[in-house]
Amino acid sequence: MKSRILIFALLLTLLIGCSSFWLGPGYEKVREGSSSSLVDYLYPDGEIPPAVDGNLPYLSLPVRVGIAFIPSRNSEDISAAEKQELMEHVADAFRDRDYVQSIESIPETYMTSARGIQGMKQVAALYGVDIMALVSYDQISFSGERDSALLYWTIVGALAVKGNTNEVQTMIDTAVFDVATTKLLFRAPGTHNEQRNVTLLENSRDLRKLRSAGFVAANDAMILNLEKELEGFRAAIESGERAQVAWRAGSGGGGGITLPTLLLLLVLVAARRVVESKYS
Repeated sequence: MKSRILIFALLLTLLIGCSSFWLGPGYEKVREGSSSSLVDYLYPDGEIPPAVDGNLPYLSLPVRVGIAFIPSRNSEDISAAEKQELMEHVADAFRDRDYVQSIESIPETYMTSARGIQGMKQVAALYGVDIMALVSYDQISFSGERDSALLYWTIVGALAVKGNTNEVQTMIDTAVFDVATTKLLFRAPGTHNEQRNVTLLENSRDLRKLRSAGFVAANDAMILNLEKELEGFRAAIESGERAQVAWRAGSGGGGGITLPTLLLLLVLVAARRVVESKYS
């Protein structure tokens, strides 16, 4: 009887430790993350931001916009190609707006070599943009074992039993700055959270997919908020709340012919016809 109990205890210990045999010690709960910080980029080494004054930025419309990812200081789960694709989606939100003249996607290498407020201004001057849209992100992934991981003691179990759980939380934020005054005009965040149960052999591949999909989904959510913010910004600049604006000469902006202008033109046309009929 004692020998049976001993054998059962040994088997139970083997089952509990089997997943560690497959994945190595310390796997029971793994937390990884990558991020880029807007504050750390604009104010590196603990630099204190300047006091905020009450003066409104002055914008010459249509504006030239630059979009850039803030570089990360740690390991990244997003490639340069993926960042470029995400920036193109952000740029699409700015296009076809009468107060935007052009949009420039700025490579991350330029942002890496020039940090801080002055760095942002230098990059903006290099690309000739009036406004900078800085994209930052934060992603955290969790991977751990479920109770069913005890069934990993056979090859079939490793292939069929979803004994692991992966969770990825992603946040992408776009902050839009007036370059001349370095004032924040508006910001738009987007978040996404997804969790899935997977088999042992699917775990690493699934986690990579979750991370990549998390950036896309959070970016899509951010763009929806960005479009709302852009509409709100349009209304705000028309009322003079967030910025003072003036249209550049020959830009043809300002929203087209207004009702007072149209009435004035009609009055001038009518007066001209009266004069022509009197002296004809």
